Amino acid sequence: MQAFVQFLLGVLQQFLGGFWSIIKGIGLGFWSFFDIPTYISLFQEYGGDLGAGGWILAILTLLVMAAIWAGIIFVIVLLIRRAIRKRKALASAEELLSEVNSLNAQVVRLTKEKDRILSIKAGVPASRYVQLDAPEGAEEQEEDTTPLKEGESRFFKLTQIDQLYADYDRSAEPFDEASLSEICEKFRNYACSVMHLYYDIRVIRLFLAAFSSTRLIILQGISGTGKTSLPYAWGKFMENDTQIASVQPSWRDRSELFGYFNEFTKRFSETEVLKRMYEATFTDKVYLTILDEMNIARVEYYFAEMLSILEMPSQEEWVVDLVPSGWPGDPVHIENGRFRLPANMWYVGTANNDDSTFAISDKVYDRAIPINIDTKGVPFDAPETAPLHISSVRLQEMFEEAKVTYKVGEETLAKIAKLDDYVIEHFRLAFGNRIVKQLGDFIPAYVACGGTEIDGLDYVITNKIFRKFEGLNLAFIRDEIDGLINYLSELFGEENMQEAKAYLRRLKKLV
Repeated sequence: MQAFVQFLLGVLQQFLGGFWSIIKGIGLGFWSFFDIPTYISLFQEYGGDLGAGGWILAILTLLVMAAIWAGIIFVIVLLIRRAIRKRKALASAEELLSEVNSLNAQVVRLTKEKDRILSIKAGVPASRYVQLDAPEGAEEQEEDTTPLKEGESRFFKLTQIDQLYADYDRSAEPFDEASLSEICEKFRNYACSVMHLYYDIRVIRLFLAAFSSTRLIILQGISGTGKTSLPYAWGKFMENDTQIASVQPSWRDRSELFGYFNEFTKRFSETEVLKRMYEATFTDKVYLTILDEMNIARVEYYFAEMLSILEMPSQEEWVVDLVPSGWPGDPVHIENGRFRLPANMWYVGTANNDDSTFAISDKVYDRAIPINIDTKGVPFDAPETAPLHISSVRLQEMFEEAKVTYKVGEETLAKIAKLDDYVIEHFRLAFGNRIVKQLGDFIPAYVACGGTEIDGLDYVITNKIFRKFEGLNLAFIRDEIDGLINYLSELFGEENMQEAKAYLRRLKKLV
């Protein structure tokens, strides 16, 4: 043991001696480098023997040495400052990320508060904004800003839906049976007797028939006519509450609808809209999402991808990429980071046309069914009516049955083709294949809802075709409008197409 102690002391002495020699050597090197008295003594020793040329070279040597000293000092200072700046930058980045997360949480809270205030105006109870699986009176959870832990799912809200529907059997859910016309009548009576909302039966028929031809319905008109309350009441009638998303002026991309992946926390910040979409994939219920005041931001910005996807002929193609790749623990209906949009959800946008909003582009109108609600409902008496629990699958089946039973007649199609030719010749506008397809889907459903073929055709022609005249030079087409009104009477009869004729006369007065 004594030998080992002596061995250890010898090793440490050698090691520490070498280390001290290095430090001592570096110190002696710096001292020698900056030993100004030695430099002075050298000049004193050899100065008397230097000639004119020698003094010039000596002075140049001094200048070079001074430059080297200054350069070394400058590099040392620069390295120290760079290290300090880097440290401050790291600290600032951490503070900035913390501040951004804090601000995001505040924005979420303020947005929810605004939604609650707007809901009061629309007659929607504030409890609608409570989590779907939370106990009554509970507040929605704020976004989790802590980094993702091992074993956690990055989709917190969607994973909750997985847990909620883990034992759900969609085939066992009971649904009611009713025809499309019965649904319209019952919904109107339910809105009146239970919710004290009054709608004209024609508006109800247009609303339900629009489900058959598009996934986007636009309710437009003056404020206070029940645009938001209509789809909200429909959710109550279907015993499946409607999701309300209040559009903000800052909405510019699809992240406002779906959410975004936070690279700092490694969590996906899901929106309530995405959560509702995901829930819809588990059931056959009818789901609605309201885009309240949808044109307070540009619709073609934040809804562009949805417009393209929902127009795909096969629902298998209704897929959005939420994240680049799949992770273990992702929700069951998200495969490789991709989510298939539910086939049982429709989107209802409410729009006001004033100085605070953007004009809705033709790209959006062409893919949607606009419904004008310009008058307040007139109170009427209705029997107490219970809600209906209708399956989205059965609703689609009734739309398909209507296209067979109430197929648009060949004579009507021939008249539509003639009207198309007339509009092309005189106004340089065409119907387009998309609108013709919507006619074939919408009109049979409208007839099955209790309307007439000519009334449905009148509505679509007015709101899908003649609406485009507003973008033309009205002074240029003014003289052609009377000819178009006469041609409508010639094709469809003097007593028909009254909405189209009234619209054209109003358009003429604007010139």
